[in-house]
Order: sequence, then structure tokens, then C-alpha cells
Amino acid sequence: MMKLKTLLLATSWAALSSFSVQALQETAEKEEVQSPPSLPGEVHSKIDSATPGLMPVKPLKDVPEDILALLDALPEAKREFVLSGKGASVLKPDLMYELMRKASTQEVEQYVDTMLTVYDQVQYKQGRDTDQITLNTDSENYNTWRVKRPKELDPEREAGPISLGRYLGGGRSGIPTFARSPVALSPEDLVAGEVDVAILGAPLDMGSGWRDAIHGPRAMRMLGRGTGGADVSTMIDPGKVLNIVDYGDAAIDQLSTERSVQEVRDRVREIAETGAIPFIIGGDHSLEYPNVAAIADVYGKGKVGVVHFDAHLDTGRGRVHLLDHGQPIYRLMKEAHVRPEDYIQVGLRAHYSKSYYEWEREIGMHYHTMAEVERRGWDAVMERVLQEATENTEFLYVSFDVDVLDPAFQPGTGTPVSGGLTMREAIPIVRRLCAETNLVGFDIVELAPALDTTYVSTLNANSLMFACLTGVAMHKKGITQKGFISELSSEHGQTDYYGDKK
Repeated sequence: MMKLKTLLLATSWAALSSFSVQALQETAEKEEVQSPPSLPGEVHSKIDSATPGLMPVKPLKDVPEDILALLDALPEAKREFVLSGKGASVLKPDLMYELMRKASTQEVEQYVDTMLTVYDQVQYKQGRDTDQITLNTDSENYNTWRVKRPKELDPEREAGPISLGRYLGGGRSGIPTFARSPVALSPEDLVAGEVDVAILGAPLDMGSGWRDAIHGPRAMRMLGRGTGGADVSTMIDPGKVLNIVDYGDAAIDQLSTERSVQEVRDRVREIAETGAIPFIIGGDHSLEYPNVAAIADVYGKGKVGVVHFDAHLDTGRGRVHLLDHGQPIYRLMKEAHVRPEDYIQVGLRAHYSKSYYEWEREIGMHYHTMAEVERRGWDAVMERVLQEATENTEFLYVSFDVDVLDPAFQPGTGTPVSGGLTMREAIPIVRRLCAETNLVGFDIVELAPALDTTYVSTLNANSLMFACLTGVAMHKKGITQKGFISELSSEHGQTDYYGDKK
């Protein structure tokens, strides 16, 4: 009985894992072969080469003779189940062999029966399991959450941004907005105002394992601090160079990620179609999917590169739900919005197995972990990222998950990981990416202000948005020098201490 309990514990733990053991073993055994580049709009041929939940089950290899002898004593169906490899998703073969060697013939059959039971429970079975979530289509309010108010109900006005400030003195009064900017409500407002950047709130919270990203947009608006004035490194004031607006929040159904992301995609596309750059403030990282898909709708599938700042890979796949904050990248590549070769990840350090990196290498993705930073130094890694961001594609999208920052700087996030970037490392690379490339979209996600008893997490998120706004302003002004730093603010000029005074 004790042995059976041991097996039950082992099989239960393995069944809860989201990975196929057999798939991971085969991935580790494969030679590292670089696949040929995929064409724009084409799904990469190796996209499902190591996808848990989608890989075909392979029979067990090199089964020891003594184990075969034990299995020969079983009924044929049970023997074939074990040898088919299906049981490997329930119990690792090595552990199974170890348990069987210590068991009687009766106990071996009990082990296999337990594996069969667990395997059956884990698999989807039609008629037993729910395969869809039915909505009440008879509800009179089915689409109330996303239907736009008819313009006929609005007061007549000329198209263009609307200031919500009460006083001439600036944005510290009136209703809080992103970067203390005026408000725009329609594409007509964006066009009439010749808007450069439209900041859209997307308070999606259903795709995260830890709630409160819903309050990210509100917190960044309310604080305001860190988003105005001149940037000390460049002496550029983005508010004086760019026409910036707050585009309000996208409608969100907080009980459905899938319904919400379609509305977000529509709003982001709406901004991009006017020529303005959408800045999306989340919300959780599920948003990367509709954000980037919308940009690809406008600029073309496979023609936009993405720099993804994150402690996590976010290449999850084969899960029950097709989208959450750990799966946006796979879905974007699977739908051919972005080629794997044009995905660049920065700051990775969460505890993923090597099979994840092997798969990314096989399909041509560019990943930069904190291990690379430890080995090469941040400056070298930053320059490599900037070089990669200007290759292959004409357009660039930057997705910034605040958990890429070390928790010392960003406690207000749902999935923090120690050993991350400092703000002094993050601000320059964001500013440079937004200045030295043809940026067409930017997002900040996973800010969970309730998890930070101070305002530091929100301040840092605002500061990162400001860094990108500064970069966009530099690009508009035609500042093309790589790594530009103002001579005025970086040198008092009273002496020639550094020996480079002209």
C-alpha cells in the first residue's frame, strides 16, 4: 500500500506538469540545427517541433530487459499502454522502472492501473469535459461593454485633442491623464491634432496569475510624476516636440481574455492607421498578442520586429487556454504576425528548462538572458540588442514587462524574479530603441500597483514611458547619432578633466 501511495504522489505531480516529459527528452536529444529563415506572413516550419500538448507520443526506447519481463506478465492492453509512451506524460520512465523493480507482479499491475487512471483523467474526453465556455447570447447587454457611443449623442465640436486642464498653468490641475496630455476620443481627433503618440489604457487582468494589473493605467495617470519636462541625458522635452494624447481605455471584459483582446486589437489598429504611434499601458502581458497583431494588420505580417523585455520567456504553448500572460509570443508566431527571427527577448532569468532555449534557438529567435549579461556585461548586450533591432525589418515594436526590472526597483508586479535590470540600465536602452529605430508601437505591462506600498513601481513605469517618448522625440527631430548624450548636461565644462574638450 505504501508503494502504491508513492506512485500516486509521483503520478499526481507529473500530471499537474504542463510539459510532456517525452517531448522534452526528445528535444534534448536533438542536434542543434538552425532552420532556414521563414518568409513574411509564413508560419515557421519548426514552430511546433517541441510543443508540449501538440507533439506526437513516441514509444519508449531502450526499455531494460528486466522491465520487459515484468511487463510481459501484464494483460496485453496494459503492456502496450506502457510501451506506447503514453505513460511517460504521467510518470518519468526512470522513476517507473525504479518502482517496478521493487514491486511484486500484483503491484506492477496496480502501478500500471494507476497510470492508466491518471492518464485518462488528464486527457480531454468528449461528453465528460467542457470544451467551450457558453455565453448567454440572449443577454440584452451582450455587447454593451464594447459598443461605442454614437457621435450624435456628443456635443458638436471641431475634431482634435481636448484639454482637461482647468488652468492655463498646465497639467497639474483638472482630470489626470497619461503624461498630463490632452484627450482624444476618435481617429478624427488624432488626424486633426496631427498626433504623434496616442497612449491607450488596456486594464486587462484575466490573463495573469496574480491580479491587480487592472490598476496599472489608473495608477500611471494618477501619479503623473516622471512624465514631464526635459530628459537630462538628451535635453529633449518630448512634450514640446511631440503631439501626445491620452486615448482613454480600451473596453475590457474582465471575465474573458479572448473577448477583450479583440477589442484591444481594434483600438490599437485604429490608432496605428492614422500614423500615430500607439503606446499601450496594461494590464497583463496577454496584451502583447492583440497589440502586435494590430500593428501587423497595419504594417504587414512578418514586417515588424519585436523587442520583448521580460524576466520570462512568454513562449508558453500547448496549454488548455490558448492565451494568457505567458503565451502571447507563440500565438503571434503561430499566426505569422511576427517571424521568430524577428523576436528579440531581453532580461530573461526565470527558471525555465533548457528545452525552451533549445526550441527558441532552433526556430531562430534572439534571446538575451541575465546569464549573457553576467558573462559579457550589460553594455555589450545592450549594443547587441540595438544592432539586432535594426536588422531584417523596417518597423519595430517594443513590449516592456516591468518584471524585467529587479524587484528592488519594481516590487509592484505579479511575478517578480530576482537579479533583474536596474532602472539605470533600462532607461538608456528603451530611449535608444525608441530613437534609433522606426518605432511603430510600445507597451508597458504587468504593473500591479497594489503590491507596492510606495509609489516607486508606478514612478518607474512612468519613467520608462517617458524614456520612450524622449526617444520618439529625438527621432522626430532627426537626431541620428547612436547613443546620443547632451554635451551640456553631461559636462560642466569648467575643466578638461576627461581630456576630450574641444
